[in-house]
Amino acid sequence: MIIEIGMTKDKALEELFLAQTPHFTDSDAFMASLTKRLDAVEYLKQYQERTIRRYKMAMVVAFVVGIISGAVTIALILSTPADVPLFTFQVQTGFLLWLAQNSRLFAAAALSLLMTAGIFSIISNVQEIMHMHMYLEKHRV
Repeated sequence: MIIEIGMTKDKALEELFLAQTPHFTDSDAFMASLTKRLDAVEYLKQYQERTIRRYKMAMVVAFVVGIISGAVTIALILSTPADVPLFTFQVQTGFLLWLAQNSRLFAAAALSLLMTAGIFSIISNVQEIMHMHMYLEKHRV
């Protein structure tokens, strides 16, 4: 989604620059205007590169936090005896009893789903960063 927005903005900028028909004269106003426009283009490139760096850093932080939290959670689940449920309820009948007896299984399944979602998110971010980087390299001046 971010790439599409960036591509739309880039397309609009490209159309704006193509619509201009500069008149080449020796005036200082033309050079000042050209310099101002080139500075604006350079600013946009630097902004995009900073955004890519921020995405990369956020991805690395998310990966490290995911590994640490996953390891801590697995260690906590495995450190308690297998026949002791992770949580219990005051009522010992029906659905709540079944839930308490299978709490380890539910905790492991929830942890697996959470880690899978995290992995998919990180892979998606990596692909987005690669597409943004390729787009920047393709449209370098």
